[in-house]
Amino acid sequence: MRIIVICTGNTCRSQIAEGLLKNKYPDAEIYSAGTHPETQVNPYAVKAMAEIGHDISQQYPKLVNDFINQEFDHVLTVCDSAEETCPVFPNARNRLHNSFIDPSRSSYDSDEHALDVYLNTVKEISNWIDNLNL
Repeated sequence: MRIIVICTGNTCRSQIAEGLLKNKYPDAEIYSAGTHPETQVNPYAVKAMAEIGHDISQQYPKLVNDFINQEFDHVLTVCDSAEETCPVFPNARNRLHNSFIDPSRSSYDSDEHALDVYLNTVKEISNWIDNLNL
């Protein structure tokens, strides 16, 4: 099984989903990419995933266009912007969408509060993945 998860910056939501999917489906090929990728994975996303035992510290943002001609069983979009601007994957069997709030756009009272916001995002994405029929 091959899966790609797409959002805009490929720094938070899609990286979290990539890590969760790799854990759930260790024999699958899992990727994430962004329509406008940033330069690094958000440190709070890395910390939140580490809190639940998943290391995404070696993941990095990638451009979605680099994957367009590849075959995928599932193309998952995790933000409305990516859903609207995501290119067509002619070799994809299934495309699924769920919009998650971008935790990097929240305002935080402290590092602990920021981590709580990211942990909530991890929980929401994890619940969604657990309910997908992949």
